[in-house]
Amino acid sequence: MEQPESRNPDQKVVVIGAGPAGLTAAYELTKYNIRPLVYEKLDKVGGIARTEYCDGFYFDMGGHRFFTKSTEVNRMWHEILDDDFLLRPRLSRIYYDRKFFDYPLKPFNALRGLGIWQSTLVGLSYLRWQIFPSPREDTFEQWVTNRFGKRLFNLFFKSYTEKVWGIPTSELSSEWAAQRIKGLSLKTAVLNMFIQPRETITTLIEEFHYPRRGPGMLWDEVKSRIELQDGEVHLNSDVKGIKWDGNRLKSVIVMRNGEEQIVEGHDFISSMPIKEFIARLDPPPPQAVLEAASQLFHRDFLTVCLMVDAEHLFDDNWIYVHDPDVIVGRIQNFKNWSPDMVPDPSMTSLGLEYFCNKGDELWSTTDGELIELGKREIDHVGLARSEDVVGGCVFRVEHTYPVYDSNYSQHLGIIRGFLENLENFQTIGRNGLHRYNNQDHAMLTGMLAVRNLVFGENNDLWSVNAEQEYLEEAIEGEVPYASEVIDETFARAFMKIDSVAFGISVGTVSGLMLFFVTLYVSLNQIEELFGYLYLLNEYFPGYDVNPVGSLLGLLYGFVFGFVIGWGIVSLRNLVVRIYISIIRRRAELKLLEKYGFFPDEQSSRSGDSDQQ
Repeated sequence: MEQPESRNPDQKVVVIGAGPAGLTAAYELTKYNIRPLVYEKLDKVGGIARTEYCDGFYFDMGGHRFFTKSTEVNRMWHEILDDDFLLRPRLSRIYYDRKFFDYPLKPFNALRGLGIWQSTLVGLSYLRWQIFPSPREDTFEQWVTNRFGKRLFNLFFKSYTEKVWGIPTSELSSEWAAQRIKGLSLKTAVLNMFIQPRETITTLIEEFHYPRRGPGMLWDEVKSRIELQDGEVHLNSDVKGIKWDGNRLKSVIVMRNGEEQIVEGHDFISSMPIKEFIARLDPPPPQAVLEAASQLFHRDFLTVCLMVDAEHLFDDNWIYVHDPDVIVGRIQNFKNWSPDMVPDPSMTSLGLEYFCNKGDELWSTTDGELIELGKREIDHVGLARSEDVVGGCVFRVEHTYPVYDSNYSQHLGIIRGFLENLENFQTIGRNGLHRYNNQDHAMLTGMLAVRNLVFGENNDLWSVNAEQEYLEEAIEGEVPYASEVIDETFARAFMKIDSVAFGISVGTVSGLMLFFVTLYVSLNQIEELFGYLYLLNEYFPGYDVNPVGSLLGLLYGFVFGFVIGWGIVSLRNLVVRIYISIIRRRAELKLLEKYGFFPDEQSSRSGDSDQQ
């Protein structure tokens, strides 16, 4: 293990927040004989990844899959939990139009649920947006439509996304989609129906690890290990004020058991919501920073936890509810996450997640009314009978989802510029960075913050997100090559069309059209069209105008359409690539001439004269 630079053993490191990021940072600090002081305003650790307990049942606030590409995070999980870390199969579905759709998609299930006609329209819509994509991808709606088509966006993305965020998809930044579902498109979803992908897409993973009694089990054990190393984790301790002077934090004002306590520190790490951190600074930061922080928003949610007198209800871990007739957005079946989440194997526990804002009508509804609402809605969806519910409780979770509205990045940039001047402070975690990160990446920010503190590294915590392993901070003063600038510019002007996706789309539409036409003509005995269709037998061996021939037509139409679509797009992309290559080369030569790397004709002649 690397040895840290010499440190004062009495140096205090104050950690604000005992969620995944804060506890991970504190746990890592103990490995270097640094005793952290952790302050958490709730009565338990885990933050939004905590486990709540009610009448013998354990409830996970959100359903936290333990899946990561980070070897450091994975090592810590196994190091802490060992045999209590279960490997669980993933099963989730989408409830839409009173039907259940497997997710990831399965071909016959999707076709049966949507119907052949709707599937054809989805394919045509996708084809249209592949040929004529939106030139801008500023909003969630534009980003998703370019990858799935408008029709599929309206069917599966629009209603659920607006239920989650409470704002129109046209006002939600595309950065959220790029971060959370990067790598997933209609093509990848369709290909995953038939073949195993070489690269795992986080959205489509089929199994994950999970603590035997929920994520809180992990964080309770981390807390115990911190305290065994003489670290301190104080619950019910709300940081109400933060003193700073010049470019350093000096102390925090903690409210514990109704009493204020001033805690001084040498270094500070915080995972509290960044807008709250800014608001609690004393003296206040510049007005521009205060205004920027006031424009950052969160989406909250509450979980209606129901105890059901039924041994088995459904196989899913969770179900996304796209039905506009109910308010619930997602339903967790905690027994399927781990059998130990229920006290009796003859019982089942459900978590109905309702997305809301703190203080709004839904948030302020009484627990009793919310439990009755939950009972009605699971009955409506058909997952359980309301009369089988024998108990319930409600848990409200603040600051769950950082909102990526159209202006959030501008406001966050102002705040980040201010915070980077504070020498002894680092902000980490989902809320500390106002980034919709997964649990593992929140943990990674805590680990990297400790490396910055102990080893003097310069890890960029803002670059850790749900789809990036980790990006080193860019070298100051580095100028992009001309080719990079040109490629970026042309990528916007001439968006590359995916030849395989286009081929699949054309093939699907062609096959379905030939299938329907053949079936319709054969069943209705339209003699005048028989001859025209039968001519296809010369190109498609075995094809005939009958029900069996319609199935062959489906296959032949797909293959023929795929080849045509793939060929057209491949040729188009090749022409564009050649054109860009020519323009790039010309621009590079111009830049070389401009900055003196490639002397022009006059300079060459002058040089020759000087040498003579």
